[in-house]
Amino acid sequence: MEVKDLQPKAVFEIFDQITKIPRPSKKEEKIRKYILEFAKDRGIEAHADEIGNVIMRKPATPGHENAPTVILQGHMDMVCESNDKNFDFENTPIQTIVDGEWVRANGTTLGADNGIGVAAALAILTDDTLVHGPLEVLITMDEETGMTGANNLKKGELTGSILINLDSEDDAEVFVGCAGGIDTVATFSYNRSYAPSDFHYFLFDVRDGLGGHSGGDIHLGRANANKLIARFLFNLMKEHEVSVCEIDGGNLRNAIPRAAHVVFGVHTSRKEDVRIAFNRYAADIEREYKGLETTLKLSLDSVDKPDFAIDSATSRNLILSLYCAPHGVISMSRDLEGLVETSTNLASVKMKGDDKIVVTTSQRSSVDSRKLDIANQVEAVFTLAGAAVEHGDGYPAWTPNLDSTIMKLASDAYEELYGVRPAIKAIHAGLECSLFQQNYPGLDMVSFGPTLRDVHSPSERMHIPAVERFYQQLRRTLEKVAGLKK
Repeated sequence: MEVKDLQPKAVFEIFDQITKIPRPSKKEEKIRKYILEFAKDRGIEAHADEIGNVIMRKPATPGHENAPTVILQGHMDMVCESNDKNFDFENTPIQTIVDGEWVRANGTTLGADNGIGVAAALAILTDDTLVHGPLEVLITMDEETGMTGANNLKKGELTGSILINLDSEDDAEVFVGCAGGIDTVATFSYNRSYAPSDFHYFLFDVRDGLGGHSGGDIHLGRANANKLIARFLFNLMKEHEVSVCEIDGGNLRNAIPRAAHVVFGVHTSRKEDVRIAFNRYAADIEREYKGLETTLKLSLDSVDKPDFAIDSATSRNLILSLYCAPHGVISMSRDLEGLVETSTNLASVKMKGDDKIVVTTSQRSSVDSRKLDIANQVEAVFTLAGAAVEHGDGYPAWTPNLDSTIMKLASDAYEELYGVRPAIKAIHAGLECSLFQQNYPGLDMVSFGPTLRDVHSPSERMHIPAVERFYQQLRRTLEKVAGLKK
């Protein structure tokens, strides 16, 4: 069976089309064109704003013009992670696979985050059997790498008083809050030096970790490939002179790094010591992550002498700071059981040009002061190591409103349909709702969606039966709002 044949057919047909459209963050031209043409072909009012968000409008079902206007909101970009380093996300469609009750991709991220939300919103716009009040649909750009679209949405673009965000990832849960976030970037400047000719050189490679979303999966204790690299080198440096020549790990600020590598050398007389140390280290890691990281691979191979090395002072400071930089859960919420309050992700290490190494980290918290505190701790670590540190603009937390009307209606809708009262939750990941409340402070907001697992990794998958429940919950919620008066 193909994805387009799944139920609800109206949603999956659109989702199937979306997966065929390349849409990396900041390169959303093709998906934006598709959405605008989709609207034009169906006589739906639509336009793109100055930053590249798409806004669509559909009048109310006759007799429901005085109901509150509801905004359906999702984002058009996707996280691009692949088991194949050469996969071209800018030009190659995602290959989808129906695997029992799940949809997944063939070795890449699926893009259900947030392609399924966009598909549901477009399906609603074409559903002439649905009774609804006035509808607006907002599809933002560049959510995954900075929430640029939401952050630059101007006042006056939206007229609705209720917003339903379609970017959550758990069936039978309704979200009413999210963490705020900020990025902290450290830049090391280094000098090139000659790689010693009397050294033996190795490639230490970490690959095929689970990775995952740095908000939704940070509490699962998955391996961080950058931390594994730093830990091994730190221990080597205690015993040997080590020449670091190349280092690379992770890709995206909001993904736990699942792969990293380093090219380094030790004196030729010490090469067997390194192999022994690696075997012991690999055994330790296998034991520590037994039953969790079932596909994680560590390897050590000899390589030819590189053309140059990173100067010894910088490489030492880099490895020391990567090893001691915090990563993972910092604290749990005292207000909502099981919710991560504060975390940090040591996301990526990249060599830039001929003299820079850039370390990107991401901090999250549902308490803004704690978010700034952990960001400052990360800054302190890298400042001590001699790096230049900058913080991004960040985004605030979305504070839960437990008196929300739309929260109650969405919860009632699910319970009426399926006999289960959905859990009311906040999410540790960032949602664009936190930014909408700045320019539209009166919005009554909620977020729900189908079950997705391992988003931001090539293991991303979507539960097919949950999509049906999600879409029917959305329809029933809109019908309930249609019965209200402004």
